[in-house]
Parts: sequence; C-alpha cells; structure tokens
Amino acid sequence: MSATQIYKHDQPFAFTRGGQLDAIELAYETWGELNEARSNAVLIHTGLSPSAHAASCAADPEEGWWEFMVGPGKPIDTERFFVICVNSLGSCKGSTGPASINPATGRPWRRAFPLLALEDIAAASRLVLRHLGVGQLCALVGPSMGGMTTLAHLRQDPMAARHLLSISSAPRAEPFSIAIRSLQREMIVTDPNWKDGQYSDDAWPENGMRLARKLGMVSYRSAIEWQDRFGRDQQSYYDEAWWGMRYEVESYLEAAARRFIGAFDPCSYLYLSSAMDRFDASAGCEDGLAEALADVRLDSALVIGVDTDVLFPARQQGEIARTLIQLGIDTRLEMLPSPQGHDAFLVDSDNFGSVVGGYFRSIAKRENIAP
Repeated sequence: MSATQIYKHDQPFAFTRGGQLDAIELAYETWGELNEARSNAVLIHTGLSPSAHAASCAADPEEGWWEFMVGPGKPIDTERFFVICVNSLGSCKGSTGPASINPATGRPWRRAFPLLALEDIAAASRLVLRHLGVGQLCALVGPSMGGMTTLAHLRQDPMAARHLLSISSAPRAEPFSIAIRSLQREMIVTDPNWKDGQYSDDAWPENGMRLARKLGMVSYRSAIEWQDRFGRDQQSYYDEAWWGMRYEVESYLEAAARRFIGAFDPCSYLYLSSAMDRFDASAGCEDGLAEALADVRLDSALVIGVDTDVLFPARQQGEIARTLIQLGIDTRLEMLPSPQGHDAFLVDSDNFGSVVGGYFRSIAKRENIAP
C-alpha cells in the first residue's frame, strides 16, 4: 500500500485536440500487490472531482472517496487485486492541469493549458500503467466520468483489460447533462473574480464556484431522497434572508458548496467539465458505438446504473450493455433501485458493495486469483 505518488513523464505529451506539453506529472495511488504473473491489476478511472486517494492505507489513513469499495476484504478486494487509481490529467489534485505552474512563466497555466479531452486522460493513465510494469489489466473500473474514460481507454487499446466495470456512466453526454454543466461553467466565468481565468488566491471566484456546486448537487442526488431526508424541515444554521436559508435542504446545499469552494480549482473544473461534454465514444464511426468498440476483446463486463440518476440515465447504461452483448462479450446490466441518484455509487454501500463484490469474486474465480 502507498500514499500518493507522482509519476514524472519527461517526454512531450500531445493532446487530442491540439497542443502539447514538454512533460507532465500524474498523481496515483496503489493498494495490494501485483502478483507474479502480473495478472491481477485493476485501474480505476475517477469521476470529475476525486483525487487518486480512493481508499485509506497505512501510509495515509485518511478516508478515501471510495472507502467502502476498495480495501482488504472489501468489494474490490486488495488482498486479491492490485488496485491503481490515477488522478485525472487536467485535475488539481496532484496531476498536471490548468492549476499547475507553467515553467515558462512561473505562473499557473490556467486558460493557456491545452484543450483537454477524456482521451488525453486515458492516454496519460496508460503511461502510469507502463511505469508500473502493468501490461494487460485484469479489470478497468470507471464510475461517472471515469466510465466515459474507460471507453476512451478501450478505443485506444482494445486489449487493455479482460474485464470492465462501468458505473453510472455514458457513451456521450446528453443535452440535459450538457445544460447542467454549461450553467455551472457560466456561473463560474461570470463571477467578477474570474477575470478571464486570471484569478488569484486572494480573489477567488468563490460565489461562482459556490453556485456551480449547488446546481451540481441538485443534479447528483434525487428528489425522492430529499423528500425523505429533509421534507420541509426548517433550520437555523446560517443567517436567514427572505430569499432563502430557511429550510434544511438549503443548508445542506450551502454546506456542500462551502466545502467545495477551496477544494477544487475553478479552471480545472471548467476543463474537465467541458471534456465530458465533448466526449463521444462513437466519434468518427458511422455505425455508432458497436463500430467504435468492435475490436475490444473483453472476457466480461458489468454495467451498473441507478433508476433515479438524471445525469446518466438508465437508457445510457442500456446502450453500453447492449453494445457489449452485440459484440459477443459476456455482459450483465444491473439497474439498482437507489434513492440517491447519480451519487449513489459513492454513498449507497449496501447496493453497490453487494453487486460489485459479487462481480469481483467471479473475476477472481474465473482468473484463479487467490488471496
């Protein structure tokens, strides 16, 4: 087990949509041990905002963003599997991105950073795998944006993995998701402190980030959950104004927004958000996703969705699963009845832990991977 490590790639990295950097750094963490056959490696592509710290370890006991999922005896069992999580290229959690220092200027890249694509995130993560001596993965795992990145990864390397776990993801962004993220970006760039990306630590576009996070939280969860959780209960945590801060749900959104304001760089958020909207796994293929993934050679796949997810709805999980089945891949679709919307994979440990744990036990049996 290890705390966050940095892989320094000291060669030019070309971006899909143009531009290149002379070098990049990628933050990653690992759990478990790579077996002698190098056959038990699992790569997690993350959602938009997480770091590489998916789970705690001896070197870093802080709880990870997927703590219930990754670890000894957990659904993705690190006593069997060597688990790798890479912080996305373009993020601000240790990997090179718009918040990183441009060596030519000594200042953050901000809007001078090359336009980012999910294909770039996949390609960068493949560099970490090569650095770690991992050839073919046992499994690719991708929740949310990470599931989109796994499709980019498989298009780049159809033999990249033998098994796939796609969670609450999509082959492309739908108009509703694009609309939400577009409004979030507009909230950030219309903040007076945005200054065309030249904001400072002393004049951060806080209000824009605050509103963007609130809108995000509305789309990440579900009305069903909030009715049961908050109802019309009132509160007094924050100063009340006539236009708001009267109800528990408002305080919930405010608390979530305040936690996020200083935890994520605004420019990185825009770059990653835009990359999601531009992604189309079937780009350039007249016959759609089946043509795009025609060369993929997976042994099995599990596609999981949530019935209350409005960002990545059930029909998108169905399209991924149907395509993989059409390609002759042993594929199972699980639509889980969770009230927690898109974020269910982060918080609904009972539903997700059971299904994911069962899948990885079946992989271990199929691959003869012993603890």
